[in-house]
Amino acid sequence: MLKKVLIANRGEIAVRIIRACREMGIRTVAIYSEVDKNSLHVKLADEAICIGPAPSNKSYLNMKVILEAACLTGADSIHPGYGFLSENSSFAKICSEIGIKFIGPDYKLIELLGNKSKAKETMKKAGVPVVPGSEGVISSISEAIKIVEKIGYPVILKASAGGGGKGIRIVNIPEELESNYNIVKQEAKLSFNDDEIYIEKFIKNPRHIEIQILADEYGNIVHLGERDCSIQRNHQKIIEETPSTIVDEKLRNKMGNIAIKAARAAGYTSCGTIEFLVDSDKNFYFMEMNTRIQVEHPVTEMRTGIDIVKEQIKIAAGEKLKFKQKEIEYKGHSIECRINSENPNKNFMPCPGKINGINLPGGNGIRIDSAIYSGYTIPPYYDSMIAKIIVHGNSRNEAISKMKRALEELVIDGVETNRDFLFDIIRKPNFIRGDFDTSFIEKEMNKGEMHKW
Repeated sequence: MLKKVLIANRGEIAVRIIRACREMGIRTVAIYSEVDKNSLHVKLADEAICIGPAPSNKSYLNMKVILEAACLTGADSIHPGYGFLSENSSFAKICSEIGIKFIGPDYKLIELLGNKSKAKETMKKAGVPVVPGSEGVISSISEAIKIVEKIGYPVILKASAGGGGKGIRIVNIPEELESNYNIVKQEAKLSFNDDEIYIEKFIKNPRHIEIQILADEYGNIVHLGERDCSIQRNHQKIIEETPSTIVDEKLRNKMGNIAIKAARAAGYTSCGTIEFLVDSDKNFYFMEMNTRIQVEHPVTEMRTGIDIVKEQIKIAAGEKLKFKQKEIEYKGHSIECRINSENPNKNFMPCPGKINGINLPGGNGIRIDSAIYSGYTIPPYYDSMIAKIIVHGNSRNEAISKMKRALEELVIDGVETNRDFLFDIIRKPNFIRGDFDTSFIEKEMNKGEMHKW
C-alpha cells in the first residue's frame, strides 16, 4: 500500500482525498498557494507546503514546484483530484519517470483519451457507438463543409483538447459554419494551446448519461451504474443523479457493458467515466472519457456503498478489485447539487469573499462535501464551486424532498450563492417528473423570478 500521498489540488476534492487516505492509514501532504494558507485541506493534512502565489499557473499548475514538494516531503504518490493537472499527460509521465506513483491511468492513456477525436477513433474501432461526424480532426473549412453535407445540420464543433464547456459551438445553418469554425479554433488555441477541432452531428435535446467504471491492473473491470448529468448551464453540470429516470435495467446493463468494452479496448486502469449522449429513442453515443475522479462521484458512492476514491488508491497501489460485477448492489436514489459562490441574477457572476456565518444541512441520507467554514475567505482565483450537497433516499421523490430540505437549511452568510436557483430547479414540475434534457435550464429557468425566502 502507498505510504504518503501528496494531493495536487485544493478545496473540497483535496479534503475528500485526505479523509479517504486517513481512513486507510496513509499519510497526506497538502499543497497550497499563498492565498490558500488558511484552507481546510491545509489544516487536515499531516503536512502542508506552500507552492507559490495565488494564480493557478504559478501554483496548482506549476508541475516543477509540485514535484519538488513531493520529493521534499518524501511522498511516494500524487493524487491529482479533478481539474488542474488531473488530465495532464506530461505531469503523469514525469511522475512515472521520477518514481512517484500517479494515482490515475498511465500517461499514454491520458494522452489518448484526453484528445476527443483520437478517443472517438479508438471507440469506433472497438465497436462502441459514436456520434456521426469527422474521422478525427478536421484540417480546413472545406473539409468541414464536405462532412456537414454528408451528415446534415445541425452540427457541433468541438476542441479536441477541450473541457469545461470551452471550445464548443453549435451550427444550425451553412452561413454560420465558417465563422464558428474560426471561433472554435481560436478558443481552442487560447484555452488549451491546441487548435485541433472536430465536428459531430448535433443530437437535439439529448440526455447526458455517464457510466462510472473501475479497472485494475489485472484486467478486472466493473461498472457502477449510470449518472444523469443532463441539468447543465453552458455545458457545465449543475445537478447530477443516479439512477436516471430514462435508464431501465436493460439499458443500464447494455450501457455498462459497452463502457467496460470501451475501457478494455483502451487498456484502461484506475477509475474513469465514459460519457454518452442518449437520444429520444434511447440510442446512445460515446461522447468522451474522463480519466480522473469526477465531481459527481458521491452520488454513485451513496447508491452503491463503494468508496471510489479508496478504490482508485488501491488500484494505484497494485491491488486487485475485491468485488465482481454481479456483487454490486444498487440501493435507492441519490442526487447532488453543486453550490457555487455566484450570483444567478447577475449572469452567474462569481462572488468571492468572506463567509461570516454558515449552517450546513444534516440528517439521515445527507452528505456535504466542502472545504468552507465560518470565517473562511473564498479567493477570486479559482472555480466558484464551494460545496456539494448529496442526498440519498429510498425513492427519487424521497431524494428530491431531502434535497429541498437540505437547500432550505443551507445558510452561507457573506457571499452570494446559487442556492435559490438550485431550489427552483428541483421544484419544477418537469424536473420532478424526470422529463428533462440538456436544454432544461435554457427552456425552464428564464421564466419568472427566483424563489425568495
